[in-house]
Amino acid sequence: MAGTLSFDDDDDDAASVSRGLVAKQAAGDNAAPLTVSEISALLKRTVEDRFGFVRLRGELSGVKRAASGHLYCALKDDKAVIDGVMWRGGAQRLAFRPEDGIEVVATGKLTTYPGRSKYQIVIESMEIAGEGALLALLEKLRARLAAEGLFAEERKRPLPFLPRVIGVVTSPTGAVIRDILHRLADRFPSRVLVWPVLVQGEGSAEQVARAVRGFSALPAGGAVPRPDLVIVARGGGSIEDLWSFNEEIVVRAIAECTIPVISAVGHETDTTLADFAADRRAPTPTAAAEMAVPVRADLLAQIDELALRQRRCALRPIALGRERLDARAQRLPRPEALLAQPAQKLDDLGERLRRGLRDRAYAQRERLQAVAGRLSLPLLRHRVERGADRLAHAGLTPALLMRRLALARDRFAPVARVLPQLDPDKPLDRGFARVTTPEGQTLTRKAMAEKEAALVLKFRDGDLPVAVSGGGTAAPRRPVRPRGTVPGQGDLF
Repeated sequence: MAGTLSFDDDDDDAASVSRGLVAKQAAGDNAAPLTVSEISALLKRTVEDRFGFVRLRGELSGVKRAASGHLYCALKDDKAVIDGVMWRGGAQRLAFRPEDGIEVVATGKLTTYPGRSKYQIVIESMEIAGEGALLALLEKLRARLAAEGLFAEERKRPLPFLPRVIGVVTSPTGAVIRDILHRLADRFPSRVLVWPVLVQGEGSAEQVARAVRGFSALPAGGAVPRPDLVIVARGGGSIEDLWSFNEEIVVRAIAECTIPVISAVGHETDTTLADFAADRRAPTPTAAAEMAVPVRADLLAQIDELALRQRRCALRPIALGRERLDARAQRLPRPEALLAQPAQKLDDLGERLRRGLRDRAYAQRERLQAVAGRLSLPLLRHRVERGADRLAHAGLTPALLMRRLALARDRFAPVARVLPQLDPDKPLDRGFARVTTPEGQTLTRKAMAEKEAALVLKFRDGDLPVAVSGGGTAAPRRPVRPRGTVPGQGDLF
């Protein structure tokens, strides 16, 4: 029996173990077990029915965009965190760029994600939570773009003095374009090209950036004239209204523009990132028009003033010369004073001349009277006859002159015969040469020739310049042996 009882105990233990391993529905129990998918679906419907529309305020964390365009993030505060997802269509309509650390208000519905047993919010729209958070986002974006050098002062370009064509990026229906055109017409009429854009709302930032890049891409000399200056303008408004001009796409388009840009967004107290990227910031659109062009009337007045100054400068030397001439003319003595002393001297000399002529004439008259007795006609005739007789007896006959010439010829005949023999060039006809210096001085000794750097050998038919070699004496030349002779053979004759 004991063995039987032991067997029964073993059967009971086996049945107990069998009930713990295999799930069996108890009699009268209608609670069927649920699958994980079923409970996940029930939770999903319950959460979505209960929280079909919620608005959550929290700080963005872990923001990332998938390749599909969907936006994934998390909203958190100091005690909790909830995952969030925003589908591509809603993410593209966002008016700002979501980043970590931005406090936002997200609108959507709660749902669950069965794949991870998590609940999350499907965000339909997202806004920055208050102006303080918006300013924090603006400052963060400004610091990032400034670190890239987009706001550096050395990138700023000077505005053209007188642009012929001005491009304006603004709304074509607002008061801004009318103010700009009116101000340009008052100051200096210029050609204006308006690129119409939205200045606030969805898609406005893309349109403004596209307009700035469009003006920059216009070719010079094309059908549409390329502007010399671009004005990006908008009227005043709240920070939300002006937010399009804080968008990174607009800031980069202005910074990359190859044309100088004036930013005239809002009123004087409004500041956007476009103002930092532009080459010049204008407090108002009207002030931008004043910066763009000078006042035509002022230019004309300045030109007239410069022309007057030019005439004055041209006439000033003449006036100064006239003044100097008058001053010097006043210091010159009077003509009668200059001529008084020479006139007096002339009168004195004239008087002395008259007295001298009169005295000389008187003296010559007395001398003539003294010799007048010796100048009688008979005496002169006698002196002429005596001179004729002396000339007749002088003996100047041709025969006498020829005899004297013959004697002189006989005396010089021996000298004439010897003279050709003394000519230094006469021996040149017999094959000799005469050594001279380049100046023509004849050299008769070797010592004299060695002192000269160059010599001239005079031959019968011309001169031959030669150079004197320094050092010793040239080696003697070997005599030329006649052809056909045997070395060592003496002369037969």
